[in-house]
Amino acid sequence: MKEKLMYMELKQEGSTTKDSGPAKICRMKIGKGAINLHYQGKTYHQVNRPAGCGNYEDQETGEMCWICAPHKKGADRCPWAKKSPVFIDEDIREEYWAKIRNEPKKRLNART
Repeated sequence: MKEKLMYMELKQEGSTTKDSGPAKICRMKIGKGAINLHYQGKTYHQVNRPAGCGNYEDQETGEMCWICAPHKKGADRCPWAKKSPVFIDEDIREEYWAKIRNEPKKRLNART
C-alpha cells in the first residue's frame, strides 16, 4: 500500500456549511484506486467519485470526512472556515513543511 500526506476534515452535522469540523494533516495508507484510505487503524471508504479526493465515510462509525491532498499554499479549508485551525500530526511536521509547503523553517509548527 502506498502512503501519502493528506488533509482530513470531519464533516459537522448540524452545521450550515458542514465544512468547519476538526481538521488535520496526516499520513494515510492508500488502497487500490484510492477508494479506501487507512489511518490509525480506521478505514475510510469513498462515497463519491472521482477517486482520491472527496467525501469518505468511516467504516465503523459512519462519520463523514472530506479527504484530499494538502494544498501547497495551505488553503485546505473552505473560505468560510479559514479561522478554524488545521493541525499537523507530530510525526509528519518536518516532511509537511519541507515537501508540501516548501517552508522548512516552520518545521515545528503544529498548525497550518
